[in-house]
Amino acid sequence: MLGLLGFYDELESLPSRPNGSIHDALRPAGEPDEADLVAYLDAGHVLIDVMEGGRDVVSGSAHRHSLGCSSLVTDGVWLWRRDFPHYVEAHHVLVPTAFMGHVRGLSYQMPALISAEFASHYDETMPLVGWASAVPWRSPVAVLEPQSRAVTSRAEFDAAMLAQERNRPHGKWAKPRKPRA
Repeated sequence: MLGLLGFYDELESLPSRPNGSIHDALRPAGEPDEADLVAYLDAGHVLIDVMEGGRDVVSGSAHRHSLGCSSLVTDGVWLWRRDFPHYVEAHHVLVPTAFMGHVRGLSYQMPALISAEFASHYDETMPLVGWASAVPWRSPVAVLEPQSRAVTSRAEFDAAMLAQERNRPHGKWAKPRKPRA
C-alpha cells in the first residue's frame, strides 16, 4: 500500500480520512528543507487529474493549488493530493518522518514510476482514499519518467492575486436604465 499524505477530514466530505484533522497537523514553523520538500511534492506523477476549484480550509483563501486540488499525485511509494504542497508551504503541516527520509534519500529528485511494481500498490490504495471505483492500474508504458511541468510558485501566485485586486474596479457595474416614456 502507498503511504498517504494530506488526506485530511476537512478536505473531503467522507468521515475519518486517513490523516485525521488538518488542525492537529498545523505547526508554527516547517522543516529547514521545507522548500525542497515542497518542490519534490510539486514534481510528483499525476495519477488522477480532477477538474475543480478549492480553497484553503484553514484560511479560506485561494491558493496556487486551488485548481484541481484533490487530484492525486504520487512518487510510486507515497500518494498525496495536489494541494498538499500548499499546506506544507503555507501552514507547515506535519510531514511523516518516513516520507522526509525517503525524499532526502532521493536527494529531492522525483524517481521514475515502474508500472509493474506500482500497479498492486495503486489498486490497494485507491479504495482507502475514496476512489473505490478507480479502474485497476494499467499503463502502456513500463517506466514513467518524471515530466517537468510548470508550477506557479507561491510568490508568483501572491503577486498575481495582488495585481488582480488592484485592477478590479469598485462600485456598480451596471449602467442605469433610462426611464420608459
